[in-house]
Amino acid sequence: MDVRLTSEQQQLREAAAKLADDLGPGSVADLDDESRVTRLEKAVDAIGFRTLRSDGASGVEVAIVAEEFARGLVDAPFLGPLLSDDLNRRLGHESDSAAEVFESVDLTGSLAGVVESPTGLSDLSEEDADRWRALALTVTCADLVGAARGTHALACEYAKVREQYGATIGSYQAVGHLLAEALALIEGSISVSRHAAWAVDELPVAEALEAARVAKIYCARAALTVCETSIQVHGGIGNTWECLAHVYLRRVLAATETWPVKLEELTIGLS
Repeated sequence: MDVRLTSEQQQLREAAAKLADDLGPGSVADLDDESRVTRLEKAVDAIGFRTLRSDGASGVEVAIVAEEFARGLVDAPFLGPLLSDDLNRRLGHESDSAAEVFESVDLTGSLAGVVESPTGLSDLSEEDADRWRALALTVTCADLVGAARGTHALACEYAKVREQYGATIGSYQAVGHLLAEALALIEGSISVSRHAAWAVDELPVAEALEAARVAKIYCARAALTVCETSIQVHGGIGNTWECLAHVYLRRVLAATETWPVKLEELTIGLS
């Protein structure tokens, strides 16, 4: 596996990141900005992010977009329509992004349209069905990684400007160590998530599914810890409605409980 992104994949990442930065919510209040959400929806549709699989995108490329969207808290349905597109591609049907709403605590609606066991899945061969499941697990892993990155950046920026006892809190070792440990968790999550995304298309289906399950357990644990660290670094404000830290936490909790994986399901050891 070559972990380096190709020039085309880097361009895809930059396009997804720009959309997230330009049209993603910059505050909790922005979640209710209907004008912004409308522009965001149009941009996601116009670029074709929801039909990446039927357009020939790899698991890695899908994960790249999912990660950047989560980092920027993009609050437009993506994972549901994307997985529906992949399922319809395997079934030989026309893509249909309309699907039922997956209710969750996630205020960004990132899981809107997600169906954990769609009816068409039973019409696929066992291998195709497991490939779809591996992709489903992988994109939720990418969502977890992106949310962890986003809330970590939020905490780092806050640590640079919040002063206590005449110095920014980021200058204190206790805070710096927390953020460094969170970054180490993120780096590990990126590695295991990227491997799972590559495995979706490149490894035998059993190995791809195993890689996705390992990634889901690791990324879910890591992302939750990073979110808790972000809230801790923010101090009292981290527990308020106005702080975006809780929005990232909600997204992580929702992604964790979508296609949850238990250690007992793995055939390899993972502590």
